Amino acid sequence: MLRYFLIRLAGAVPTLFIIVTSSFFLIRAAPGGPFDQEQTLPPEIMANLESAYGLNQPVLTQYGRYLRALAHGDFGPSFKYKDFSVTELIGQGFPVTFELGTIAVVLALILGIPIGTFAALHRNSAADYAAMSLAVVGIAIPTFVVLPFLGLLFGIYLHWLPVAGWEPGSIRHLVLPVAALALPPLAVIARLVRASMLELLGSPFIRTAIAKGLPLRTVILRHAMRPALLPVASFLVPAVASIMTGSLVVESIAGLPGIGRYMVQGALNRDYTLVLGMVIIYSTLLILMGLLVDLLYAWLDPRVRFGR
Repeated sequence: MLRYFLIRLAGAVPTLFIIVTSSFFLIRAAPGGPFDQEQTLPPEIMANLESAYGLNQPVLTQYGRYLRALAHGDFGPSFKYKDFSVTELIGQGFPVTFELGTIAVVLALILGIPIGTFAALHRNSAADYAAMSLAVVGIAIPTFVVLPFLGLLFGIYLHWLPVAGWEPGSIRHLVLPVAALALPPLAVIARLVRASMLELLGSPFIRTAIAKGLPLRTVILRHAMRPALLPVASFLVPAVASIMTGSLVVESIAGLPGIGRYMVQGALNRDYTLVLGMVIIYSTLLILMGLLVDLLYAWLDPRVRFGR
């Protein structure tokens, strides 16, 4: 297991290198530049700005300089946020995004697994149809519709929760963004658990356990739950990716100071270094999440063995 972990960890390095390289050249291939404005700057000022940030050099030279700085943990200066480096902006925004994403994933698991199990145990009942109907709604409605609707209902009409803004440590400011982020993966997890549990309930080893007189609760928790969570483990990486991409919209709508909001602003402003820094952070999180899911598979299913 340890050898497999180290091999996968080493394999993440060339993957990140490919992501950084492709992102570096793609963002520079887009029309416009970081200093383009509605009112064109004088050529002398534009030349000074490009010289200060090294944009007057050949692209390959800029690429080499960026890789050398990145090897020392330096993401470079932001072109639009004056007096701030990309590392400082990531340090400010990452805790907010990480808090939102972690709570959303945990909430989706805590609610999705029991809802899917309950629906499977009450197959074709009114409760089953209601749970799966809500799950379809959660999958179908995008995040940028859910968050304004929740803000309109609980913020404008009921005055229970703040619509936007951020206060560190304030639970009230977390509720609506977390709910909007958690709803789609929660719905998918509930459907996956229901389908997996229905298949397992008809398996010979489950029927044997029930025939021996074990309580249904014991059968579910001790025998059926772990194999039923295998599809959920496979979905964790897409779920995290969905929450990350959703955080771009949620943070922009709710005015949250997370890295998702910085990435959107950086893309709009052609802030090359800021966008690259955010891409690296997101890619690293997804790669690490994929590695953790593989290790989780071995715990959920003892039959899984990692070969040489």
